[in-house]
Amino acid sequence: MLPESLCEIGRLSSSILIKIRIGKGVSTNPAVNVKVAKTSSGPVPQSFWISPAKKQQLLYKRKAKTLILQSNHLPLKLAAIDIGSNAIRLQISTILEREKKILFKKLEYVRFPLRLGHDVFSTNHISKASMEKFKKLMRVYKLLLELYEVDDYMFCATSAMRESENGDELARQVKEELGITINIIDGHLEADFINKAIASYLHDETYLHIDVGGGSTELNLFVNGKKIKTRSFKVGSVRILEHNDSPIMWTDMEKWVKDNVKKEYGKVTAVGTGGNISKIFELAKKKAGQAVSLKKVKETKKMIEGLSIEQRIYELMMNPDRADVIVPASDIYIKVMEWAHAHSIIVPDVGLKDGILLHLLEKNIKQKKIEFKISRF
Repeated sequence: MLPESLCEIGRLSSSILIKIRIGKGVSTNPAVNVKVAKTSSGPVPQSFWISPAKKQQLLYKRKAKTLILQSNHLPLKLAAIDIGSNAIRLQISTILEREKKILFKKLEYVRFPLRLGHDVFSTNHISKASMEKFKKLMRVYKLLLELYEVDDYMFCATSAMRESENGDELARQVKEELGITINIIDGHLEADFINKAIASYLHDETYLHIDVGGGSTELNLFVNGKKIKTRSFKVGSVRILEHNDSPIMWTDMEKWVKDNVKKEYGKVTAVGTGGNISKIFELAKKKAGQAVSLKKVKETKKMIEGLSIEQRIYELMMNPDRADVIVPASDIYIKVMEWAHAHSIIVPDVGLKDGILLHLLEKNIKQKKIEFKISRF
């Protein structure tokens, strides 16, 4: 007997494999494999296309209590736009099917270093110059969505826009001028989207998920693989860099961690997401799936701290807007791990944009529930 729906995601060396079993009480329904390529360039090979007809949304039909995937409606192209405090990212992926395998393949990825947090965390406003540049970028992203003929997309704005006094006005202007709806999401929804992306890496153990952005840090506590606590704090890498972080917020975050991560939960493993911890993971020279010790995180931070911004850019190949915030971000991961007595951290190569894509996939295939569990290969 199969559960209502079960997806198992496991990391491969260069991709993620998702196994989806669909149907309730139907043991004969085959698994559909979903392979998510991490890198891609150029168009999708023509041989991958199932039908040249105009793409429609995935349809499900319920017959004799069985959900049947209408594969002739593939491929489906989805896009996620993550409007952060330090940068704005766009990712376009396509869902393809071949020999009962569904490929969730990256077609395009753009990261533009527009630091909205620089304005907001100092003045509570997005400057006119930043607003104009933002609208130009949204126009470019809209053109990319049109050129790739995307079926569904979602623009999500986080800490900087939700705290800015003119964030809603900027969103209104973008809607009026470009027809784009920008969803200014709160910290809880931001955390929920990221949780969708990391769920495949969690077992029935205790984890403290730490997501550090430019303007905020989201903490999620998992016990026996289930989330029991979540909180968003106004502590982020850009805030610290601009000296706009509040000592009260640091104290509040420390108290939350110590009050909620209890001894009876056993060993705690940290889960880190965000561009800065991904770079630290890379510099620690760990292989995909391996954990990084707290000691190694501290050593890597010390090594980076000993280099000038120019050295970080040219010797460590960092983007300029990564080179100046990576040390402040490292401090957040290290402090939270120390407070939680977490001696190691795993770093899934996923983030908010991946959670948005999974949300769009779930929305388009109209499944009531998708559960993700990591698969052993």
